[in-house]
Amino acid sequence: MDQEAIARAAGLFRDNRLEPIPLAALPDDCRPQNESEAYLIQEALAPLLTAAGMGPVAGYKIGCTTPVMQTFLEIDHPCAGHVFGETVGAGDASFPHARFHHVGVECELAVRLATNLPAADAPYDRDAVAEAVAGVMPAIEVVDDRYADFRALDAPTLVADDFFGAGCVLGTAVPLVGLDLSTLKGSMAINSENVGTGIGRDILGHPLEALSWLANARAERGRNLKVGDFVLLGSLVETKWVDAGDVVEIAIEGLGTAKARFLG
Repeated sequence: MDQEAIARAAGLFRDNRLEPIPLAALPDDCRPQNESEAYLIQEALAPLLTAAGMGPVAGYKIGCTTPVMQTFLEIDHPCAGHVFGETVGAGDASFPHARFHHVGVECELAVRLATNLPAADAPYDRDAVAEAVAGVMPAIEVVDDRYADFRALDAPTLVADDFFGAGCVLGTAVPLVGLDLSTLKGSMAINSENVGTGIGRDILGHPLEALSWLANARAERGRNLKVGDFVLLGSLVETKWVDAGDVVEIAIEGLGTAKARFLG
């Protein structure tokens, strides 16, 4: 895929991110044929979104790390995307519902890094990435279906556009020491009604397997993870779409809660 095609695809995704017009598909001449090309487009898109006011890349999200999400999206492997600083809330955050095309929420575990995970030191296993974790957080991922029919699009196209990523709410960080992330139970409620539950081991057998996957996948492209980055490790429940006025709260056993309000 040449640079002109990469730039054209990135520009189309930027425009779609900023305008409430669903994207049907990328033109054939700039549609990624595989996920390697998709990540090239994703990297080109990031500075365009930063320049458009979304802030610098502050962290990363990983989708399709749990059976429930792999079944929902019919994609059988993890897919990563960027999260931008101006789309991140803390604890109890509000978002204008009209900002999004078709907004949804997910119940996640997130980690923040205390040290770098440089590409030069890959491959990483679960134990190696655990040593880099500063803390673990309950998190709501905010996702946006920006498409005319996302089920008509292939995984590379979705990856190129940050895999539905639209923001997040991060709860208070808890030290990893003494926590068994695989046994932590999570739940999500919308307007106080429970809409799903899950457990940490649903994330690739252990949540830190998702972090090692991301570190290694980025290393293959010569990219690092760095101190201060956060990573959303995957949703314990199926994506739920929300309406204006909805209040979403997730709770992770042993970690706490996070809340998102969608203002009408």
